[in-house]
Amino acid sequence: MKGPDVHALSDHDLVERLKQARQEAFNLRFRHATGELENTAGLRGARHDVARLLTVARQRGIDLQKELR
Repeated sequence: MKGPDVHALSDHDLVERLKQARQEAFNLRFRHATGELENTAGLRGARHDVARLLTVARQRGIDLQKELR
């Protein structure tokens, strides 16, 4: 997900996409640890997506502790 796409999301969609990105990153890390993941570049992309989403959420002042429960 690119920067302009992230900035265009509503607050609710941003939080939902963050949940999905974190789950995807977890799944990729798990598959890498078990030896099932062949293309490890996806790990880096997933981490960058999470970072992008967190950056925009913090810029908007979204309380992530409350939203991610």
